[in-house]
Amino acid sequence: MIKLGVIYGGISTEHDVSVMSAKSVIENLDKEKYEIHEIYINKYGKWFENDEEIYNLIWVLKELDVVFPVLHGLGGEDGTIQGMLEMLQVPYVGCGVLASSVGMDKVYTKIVFEKAGIPQATYVYVKKNKDGYAIIDENFNEEEFKLDKITSKLNFPMFVKPSNSGSSVGVKKATCDTELKAAIENAAQYDTKILVEQGINGREVECAILDGEQILASTVGEIMSAEDFYSFDAKYNIPESKTVIPADISEQQIEEIRELAVKAFKSIDGKGLSRVDFFVEKGTDKIYINEINTLPGFTKISMYPKLFEAVGVSYSELLDKLIQNAMK
Repeated sequence: MIKLGVIYGGISTEHDVSVMSAKSVIENLDKEKYEIHEIYINKYGKWFENDEEIYNLIWVLKELDVVFPVLHGLGGEDGTIQGMLEMLQVPYVGCGVLASSVGMDKVYTKIVFEKAGIPQATYVYVKKNKDGYAIIDENFNEEEFKLDKITSKLNFPMFVKPSNSGSSVGVKKATCDTELKAAIENAAQYDTKILVEQGINGREVECAILDGEQILASTVGEIMSAEDFYSFDAKYNIPESKTVIPADISEQQIEEIRELAVKAFKSIDGKGLSRVDFFVEKGTDKIYINEINTLPGFTKISMYPKLFEAVGVSYSELLDKLIQNAMK
């Protein structure tokens, strides 16, 4: 049997989502194929296996054949645990150190996508410093922070996001100067780097990537949010939010999104899996990339497994493929 470590929980704001994802993964693993070791990290960073605290973490991890880090956000999706597993020479599912760290940081993802020529929303990079805030220009110089420097470049509505956060934690929509200032202050609670992005009036669509002998893109699914945008609550707490697979868009648009998803994955040096999110602008049908998730959710309502189920790959088969690819 394959000794598989499923690591979940963690210190990030997405701890509870990780627990839900791991529960779903463990339920769908073939128990005759895998000897499953459940490894839980609590919110304070303590590691446990079967409710017993782990005191020799290196020994525990080195005993495993492969690890599935079902961790979202900081400490799990940002390259840190990937780096530790690389040092220990333990195979693991998903993207490597570089792709994980770049994919987690929204500002630097923007910079890479810009270089790759992938269409995206206009943005302003704001940084919190000892004097308050500064605007970082395209040459990484700090400029004096003034709201009108943002409003001269972007139109309302805008979206304000912590650069390093997931599941829409800390994300706010701003429709005026007062809301913009409050949204920046809110985002600064989660990260010193803040992304202010031009709002796009568009449909939210997603494409899943599976990387093995070749990079496979799923079909495209659409998010029908119950709220104004796909917030944390809309994702996990409001049952009226739903997904439509395949998305009700043209075949040509689906193919363009699939091609852009693969391009985005390659641009950050992705491996294993990712979910790439886009907007289809209403009125123009222009496609803009939103972000890439290098360790997407695996809950029973998550888009990543549902998108592959729609093209004939069951949840259990998908897990097998991801684990086999990691071991290769």
